[in-house]
Amino acid sequence: MSLASSETLRRTSLSPAGAAPIKHPIVPVQAARKERLASIDLLRGLVMILMALDHTRDFFSGSGFNPRDVAEPVLFLTRWITHFCAPAFVFLAGVSAFLYGDGRHTTGELSRYLFTRGFWLVAIEFTLVRLCWTFSFQFNHLVVQVIAAIGASMIALSALVFLPRWATATAGFIIIIGHNMLDGIKAEQFGAAAPIWGLLHQPGFFNLTADLKVTVLYPLVPWIGVIAVGYALGPVFKLERAARVRRLLVLGVAITSGFVLLRGTNLYGDPVPWEVWPGALATALSFINCEKYPPSLLYLAMTLGPTLLLAAALDGTRGTIAGWIATFGRVPFFYYLTHLYVLHTLAVLFTWVTIGDAMFVLSRKPAGYGLGLPAIYAVWLVVVVSLYPLCRWFDAIKRQGTGWWWTYL
Repeated sequence: MSLASSETLRRTSLSPAGAAPIKHPIVPVQAARKERLASIDLLRGLVMILMALDHTRDFFSGSGFNPRDVAEPVLFLTRWITHFCAPAFVFLAGVSAFLYGDGRHTTGELSRYLFTRGFWLVAIEFTLVRLCWTFSFQFNHLVVQVIAAIGASMIALSALVFLPRWATATAGFIIIIGHNMLDGIKAEQFGAAAPIWGLLHQPGFFNLTADLKVTVLYPLVPWIGVIAVGYALGPVFKLERAARVRRLLVLGVAITSGFVLLRGTNLYGDPVPWEVWPGALATALSFINCEKYPPSLLYLAMTLGPTLLLAAALDGTRGTIAGWIATFGRVPFFYYLTHLYVLHTLAVLFTWVTIGDAMFVLSRKPAGYGLGLPAIYAVWLVVVVSLYPLCRWFDAIKRQGTGWWWTYL
C-alpha cells in the first residue's frame, strides 16, 4: 500500500487518536506536503507498534517482573524503548492541531474541534478503553491513562490556540521545564481537594466516593506542555523537505544534548538521580532511567529529542515496509482499541489453559502466571502482524468516509 494517494492526501489532523480528512484535492505545489504527512503517519505507526510491546508485557509478564530493574538489561530496555510512545503521541497531536487549523479553519473552529474531540477522548477512556483493559461493566474504578491525557491536553490547547503562537510555545516550554519544581507539593496537603492535585501532577489512587475510585497514571500538567510545544512547532512541518529535515535535526540534537548534559549533573529535571553501578551497562541504564509518572523534564527531553531525529530520518521514506507501518499510523484509534481487546482476550485464554481458571485480572495475576521475554516478544509480533489486515480494511473504509465524525475515529 502506498503512503499516500497520487491525487489527493485525505488527512491533515494526525493526532494519536485519529486523522481528519481534507475535503478538497491537493494542488501540485503542495506535493511536498504529501510526503511530509506520510512520514508523520510512518512515525506514529512505528511508535504504536512499540506501544503494543509494552502492553503485551503488561498482559503476559508474571507479577514479579520489575521493568525498571537496571540489573536486568533486556527487561529494562524492553520497557524503556516504549517510553517514546506517549510523548510522540501527544507531541504529534499538537502538530496535527496546527495543521488542521492552518488556512482551513478559523481559530474558533479549531478551538471547538479540539474541545469536543478532547472531551470525546476522555469519555472513550472511561468507557471503551476501560472495558478493553478490565472486561468489566462494573463502573467503580476509573484509570486516567494516555487517551484521557491526550483528550484533556486537547481541551487545554483549545484555549491556548487563541494566544499568539510564541505565547503558546512559551507556556509549553515553561510547563515542561518548570513542572518538576512542583514535585515537593503533595496531594495530601490539599485535604479534600487532593484528587485535583493528583489529576494535575501527582500520580496516585483516590477515593472520589465510597463506590468510585480513581487511579491517576498520567497527571495532566506535563502533557499539556508537550501538546502546546507540538502546536507551536507545527510550522516546521510545513517547510520544504530540506529545510524541514535540517530544522528537525537541529532541534533533535539540541534537546538530546541538553538531556545528556543536565542528567549528568544530577541537579534538576528528575526526582531520582542516576547512580554508578558495579557494571558499565547498569550505570548507563541508571542514567536513562527517568520518571514517566508524571513525565519529568529529563524523561521528555530523553524521548522528544530522539523523536525529532527519527522524524527527520523517516522523512521521505517509502517502500512496502514503510507503507505497512504507516497503515497503523493512519488508524491509531481503531488500532489502539483493537490491540487491547485482542491482548486481553489472549491473556484470558492463556490463563484458562495454563492455570485452569479464566478469571484473569491484570492487577492481580494468579500465582504461576506469565511468559518469559522471548515468548512475550513472539506474542507481540503475532498480534501486530495479525492486526494489519484489519487495520488496512478500516483504513480503506475511512478513506472513503466524508462525514465530519470520521475525524473523531
